[in-house]
Amino acid sequence: MSRRILITGGASGIGRVIANSFQSLGDHIAVCDKSLDNIKKLRLEMPKSLIVNADVTQENQMKSFFEEVMDCFGGIDVLISNAGISGPAENIENLEFLDWKSCLDVNLNGAFLTSRWGAKVMKGQGSGLILFVSSTSGLFGVPMRAPYVTAKWGLIGLTKTLAMELGPDGIRVNAICPGSVVGERMSNVCKMESSASGLSEEEIENQYRAGVSLRQFVNSEDVADMAVFLASKAASKITGQALAVDGHTEKMV
Repeated sequence: MSRRILITGGASGIGRVIANSFQSLGDHIAVCDKSLDNIKKLRLEMPKSLIVNADVTQENQMKSFFEEVMDCFGGIDVLISNAGISGPAENIENLEFLDWKSCLDVNLNGAFLTSRWGAKVMKGQGSGLILFVSSTSGLFGVPMRAPYVTAKWGLIGLTKTLAMELGPDGIRVNAICPGSVVGERMSNVCKMESSASGLSEEEIENQYRAGVSLRQFVNSEDVADMAVFLASKAASKITGQALAVDGHTEKMV
């Protein structure tokens, strides 16, 4: 039976790969994303899916998105709160308050708005799964990444709390914690940290690799595989967990 999958920030990066993975299983897909360019591309690739241009930080836009999803699908079986930004790379005394607020707004407040609407739908169904895409930065401290780390730790607390709140209604809640993921976002992080630290981008990247037991970055497919597993019957008793997909992080830069 086809499931109804909702993914925020699903038009690029990890979110897009997750969308493709669930679509390949025959599921119905709804995606929202802030980037209109990425939305247009995804609509061409996934013409049978609901692809909406919406910003997770805007309450009215998220309300409209969920209303569209309900009109099209009549419910939500899996909600994946994936939208996020890297935020600045800077020592705390040099951080601009606007950059701090922007990072928390997307990564944490966006997850709140998404899960609030999702919980309302799933409570009415008596079932569902909410997945937050956190990070290994939600399990460790990371120098020069205070806003991002704070937001990703916040997602773990939200996961634990909502698992307790929603469990009696048959709703599971988990967080996926990717490590360093190959792609544009990780490249940009290395650039930012290089600029802030004086080290080369290659040195920054090598530091990240050296802190992982497998000495390699994960890819978006690894993260998508975890999402697919957590949405499967095999994971039906897994809730309230923060599950790392990272090659085992020994230390952060």
